[in-house]
Amino acid sequence: MKPLIIANWKCNPTTLAQTKKLFNMVAEGIKDIKNVEVVICPPFSYLFNLKSSNSNIKLGAQDCFWAESSAHTGEVSPVMLKDLGCQYVILGHSERRKNFGETNEMINKKIKAALAAGLKPILCLSSAKRGATAKEEMGTQLKGAMAGIEKLDIKNIVFTYEPVWAISTTEGCVVATPENTAEGKIFIKEVISELFGEDAAKDTRIIYGGSVDQKNIEGFIKKAKMDGALVGAASLRPDDFIGAVKKIDSL
Repeated sequence: MKPLIIANWKCNPTTLAQTKKLFNMVAEGIKDIKNVEVVICPPFSYLFNLKSSNSNIKLGAQDCFWAESSAHTGEVSPVMLKDLGCQYVILGHSERRKNFGETNEMINKKIKAALAAGLKPILCLSSAKRGATAKEEMGTQLKGAMAGIEKLDIKNIVFTYEPVWAISTTEGCVVATPENTAEGKIFIKEVISELFGEDAAKDTRIIYGGSVDQKNIEGFIKKAKMDGALVGAASLRPDDFIGAVKKIDSL
């Protein structure tokens, strides 16, 4: 399984022209990679305009609603995303949980809807603190998000260890070490094993998100043995993101 590197552009860039320029720069920069799967997750409004002949790049969305079609102003359904060419969708990001009050129950419904539409959910599991409290928080999130999910669907879900204390936008953030990250991966696998069995946990794809850039990504992939990374701020710096992808491609 190739390492998965996901660019989360969040609410950026501010114009379509800037977005196309960034997307085309990344597409050109990674056109020769062979050993990495890359997913670009732009704002909803730009998805229709981003098409590339570069088969190395897949499209993803930053969120979705849980209904296929309904009277919910402002929402976007997973079926709509699939129709636009999306293959992945980020769900449960710590910013969505904190700023928009998303609950584990809401995220669980979104995961089910995304899977039904043929999308691969990128489930974020976050912790505000470190230690035993972090495990309790992430364990609750993971069990809530997986309620009623079929064992066969686990292979289609990407699990992201996303410690809030390590995210660059968090006040007083501390960049996680490969050792911290490896602990998060082990814990997620333990919970998945508890819920679905060791065979399901063995093939689970677990990536890391939190201040990832060209300088530190190798440690997360090579030392912590993560299956990829969710890149935020650095994904808006094309040279940084391309460099990170190429670095992992060469491992």
